[in-house]
Amino acid sequence: MAASLICSKTESRVSSVLNRDVKQFGKKYMFDSNEETCWNSDQGGCQWVFLEFPQLVRVSEVKVQFQGGFSGKTCRLEGCAKEGEFKTFSYFYPEDNNSLQSFPIQEAPLAQKMKIVFENSTDLFGRIIVYSLDILGERA
Repeated sequence: MAASLICSKTESRVSSVLNRDVKQFGKKYMFDSNEETCWNSDQGGCQWVFLEFPQLVRVSEVKVQFQGGFSGKTCRLEGCAKEGEFKTFSYFYPEDNNSLQSFPIQEAPLAQKMKIVFENSTDLFGRIIVYSLDILGERA
């Protein structure tokens, strides 16, 4: 059964933070289960979130909640084992709204590193705002 793969040992990085203000808009706020906090990227194309899990995982679902007007339009999930080149697993296309959205991932290979790439945004300046992000699947 699929469960959240994000734990205290999961490392994360993001492409940017609005005005480098990590205290107010840092990456940790995507995972804190507080609907009042968020990760807010700076402007620019192709924002991303990188995750490294403590062991190999198989992703079955991505759950994400954007702020309407700052959603990803075309998103891709990439991954690789501990070493190796990233390969695209799946594309998904969120709606531009505030609801928690779920995207099933079909037949993803085992991976230890994941990257969600927001190829473009509904915001004219390319900013992305994420209130909640979860990766579901199974540990190998």
